[in-house]
Amino acid sequence: KDGLADTSKTTIEVEVQGAVVNKGINKGKAIRQRKEVHKVQVLDPATGTGTFLAEVVKHIYNAKFAAMQGAWSGYVEEHLIPRLNGFEILMASYAMAHLKLDMLLAETGYQAKKDQRFNIFLTNSLEEHHPDTGTLFSSWLSTEANEANFVKRDRPVMVVVGNPPYSVSSSNKGDWIQGLLKDYKKDLNERNIQPLSDDYIKFIRYGQYFIEKNGEGILAYISNNSFIDGVIHRQMRKNLLEEFDKIYILDLHGNSKKKETAPDGSKDENVFDIMQGVSINIFVKCAGRESEKLAEVNQSEIYGRRSEKYDMLLKNTTASLNWGKLDCHAPEYFFVKKELGLQTKYKQGFAINTIFRINSSGVTTHRDNLVIYLDKDVLSKRIENFFNPDIPDNEIRSKYKLKDNCDWNLMEVRRKNQFQQSALKKIAYRPFDNKYIYYVPSLIDRDRRDTMQHFLNGKNLGIAFGRQTKNKAVNHFFITKYIIEKKYAESSTQCYCAPLYLYSESNNQQSLDESSKSKPNLSSEIVEKISVELGLSFVNEKENDANTFCPIDLLDYIYAVLYSPTYRETYKEFLKIDFPRIPYPKDGDTFWQLVQLGGQLRQIHLLESPVVEEYITSYPKDGDNIITRKIIQKDWEFYDTDKQLSRIWINDNQYFDQIPLIAWEFYIGGYQPAQKWLKDRTGRKLSYADILHYQKIIKALIETDRLMKEIDKINIE
Repeated sequence: KDGLADTSKTTIEVEVQGAVVNKGINKGKAIRQRKEVHKVQVLDPATGTGTFLAEVVKHIYNAKFAAMQGAWSGYVEEHLIPRLNGFEILMASYAMAHLKLDMLLAETGYQAKKDQRFNIFLTNSLEEHHPDTGTLFSSWLSTEANEANFVKRDRPVMVVVGNPPYSVSSSNKGDWIQGLLKDYKKDLNERNIQPLSDDYIKFIRYGQYFIEKNGEGILAYISNNSFIDGVIHRQMRKNLLEEFDKIYILDLHGNSKKKETAPDGSKDENVFDIMQGVSINIFVKCAGRESEKLAEVNQSEIYGRRSEKYDMLLKNTTASLNWGKLDCHAPEYFFVKKELGLQTKYKQGFAINTIFRINSSGVTTHRDNLVIYLDKDVLSKRIENFFNPDIPDNEIRSKYKLKDNCDWNLMEVRRKNQFQQSALKKIAYRPFDNKYIYYVPSLIDRDRRDTMQHFLNGKNLGIAFGRQTKNKAVNHFFITKYIIEKKYAESSTQCYCAPLYLYSESNNQQSLDESSKSKPNLSSEIVEKISVELGLSFVNEKENDANTFCPIDLLDYIYAVLYSPTYRETYKEFLKIDFPRIPYPKDGDTFWQLVQLGGQLRQIHLLESPVVEEYITSYPKDGDNIITRKIIQKDWEFYDTDKQLSRIWINDNQYFDQIPLIAWEFYIGGYQPAQKWLKDRTGRKLSYADILHYQKIIKALIETDRLMKEIDKINIE
């Protein structure tokens, strides 16, 4: 009834340190004894300098003892210090936490009558208690570890609070915490579950473990908010729903990676100096919980500037905030508001990762500075130098900013390999921006060769798509002829790619015309269903027969649908969270109209259509053609509001002129190609081919806008 100030006690069984049974069937087992402890135990498992524990002290003092100073010292000694627990792994923070609580209690008027330490221990929270700790360390550390073990093993923690650390590349990989995390990874069937190894996820599972063991309690963290709507986190959310009775999610937003803004368009800032969004999460478990019932989820959110968020948080409590109940549905169980009323209709379509049987995320090198470059000859010379034994390792390491890790060692790679000219391949790096890559597994962390091998002859086509996006708008779809980099067509997460045709390894040099040497990368079940509904026969290659359709027709149909503004807007909530689903063609006329428009889009995006050479821009001034400007707002000049035309200055004397505003601001994959292509060449001299290429990009963007409007005239469903 007194909340955090509660003084009630409970009896538990604890092991007697160093004592074992000497005879009988229990010989060798630890002797256990009954011990009375406080029921409301509070734990901050990532204590830091003790901020949250200090706030607990302040809350109890201000709520119960500000007018009862005479009872304060006795209460602190008997009922407060024994209930406050903290774990910290860094010595400096550990010492500061002890000092902070000591000074705070002194400020409240507490006068110690006996020598009593705080239960803040130097330990790694995410490591299980060690049964033989007493034999591992010298006296002080041994005592410290034993006391931490008592909390981890025996103390009935009812309240877990704090701000756990964030680290996707977590070094906490012990068997015990990894075992607990299996509950969050069960039946996911995902290729990449790395986000579930983030330290903050482990600390949520850790806190859940204590509340689960106690049978009731509250877990309350302010943390990274990626788990509230991440696709990979769906089993985690399900597990939390099954464990707790009530969940409160206060989304503080502030994700600069998503470029979040307030609903009115004003600035949205993070409450911390970090890029990732933040939320306050409260999980409540009651005694005697109905095991089959999922938790009630209450959600609220705050946008705005940091000062406004602080003010809102200071002035409100959980009781005064405006909470909305969420209906958390399988399979995603989102902890955010989603407009999913069209889900049944949307799911009648086929998933793009299902129709294209072979697909994967793009290439991840972790060494782009070394293995990817615009110029093939420059890249060739760079890799030759990398393998040149006369150049010291440290020089190579410094020049290309290379770091060793558990899977890659620079010295070993240089010693065991040699330069191969044939490994220089084209890679689709960003929209309209193809580069060269030195494509060998010894220099690339994830080469995705099972998928990318089908592009290596340069005679294939592929569709690039995002599985999810953190960007506000849905536009993460593009086309390719080459292997792709993982951010090719999706800037905020990663991009996937599916080749249209598959080649056996021995046939990588065959052309698409040699149909016997290749086969479509398509689901026969989906193709058969489309064939029946359209009354058309499917063939592996294009034929001059109106009663047939082929793989390129399906790709063009899908591409047109993905570039439909109505489709994107109608299903935007679904398109942001999982692989796109494409409606089956409703009839032959609609199918062929979309095939025709999708084909035009494909050729324009590959810059293969003659239309892109009908330039609408100019490059009127002579000069050295070196981009010295940063290509930011002050370099852009919007000079004709009637015709919506602008120019971009690349240096003090030269500019591209007559750029339509639509093209300048157009997004593909979260990028603005008209701007990014130039920004990525800052400091470089533009060649004649570069100057023409940029003007093709502008024309392609204008044509994309025009074709999207044409597609929108067609009733797709």
